[in-house]
Amino acid sequence: MMDSETAPAPQELSRRAARRLIQRATVLVGRDRNVRQHIREARVTMHWVLEDWGFEWTVILDRGRVEFDRRPVKHPGVTLTWREAAAFFASAREGRDNRNDYSVEGGAEFRRYADLIWKALRFSLGEVLRFPFDDDGVRLA
Repeated sequence: MMDSETAPAPQELSRRAARRLIQRATVLVGRDRNVRQHIREARVTMHWVLEDWGFEWTVILDRGRVEFDRRPVKHPGVTLTWREAAAFFASAREGRDNRNDYSVEGGAEFRRYADLIWKALRFSLGEVLRFPFDDDGVRLA
């Protein structure tokens, strides 16, 4: 297993590799029984943005299911925006959050789901950055 010192830094990741790592982390969030239990009634679409990379994706919560979509959604329930991709990946790598690094916009009822998914995604992405392989052992980054 890779340690955090040998995991690729955000500036070393291509956008394609970053997308694959984020997608893999989202899949792992969807497998988390605790997360599924908390979102079993949720129906919300989340728009995620890394501004400096011009990088956007959608996470859809649909009654306990978590789905990743490469395309941005037109009318999200909530939008999470990071000014710098480095801050996004640093949060995942370090396992801690700095509320000044990102903003959350949207309805209050959806923000709690966004917080839950971000915490789970941050943990999963940290694990994927340390060990960037899929279920079949194929390297993601």
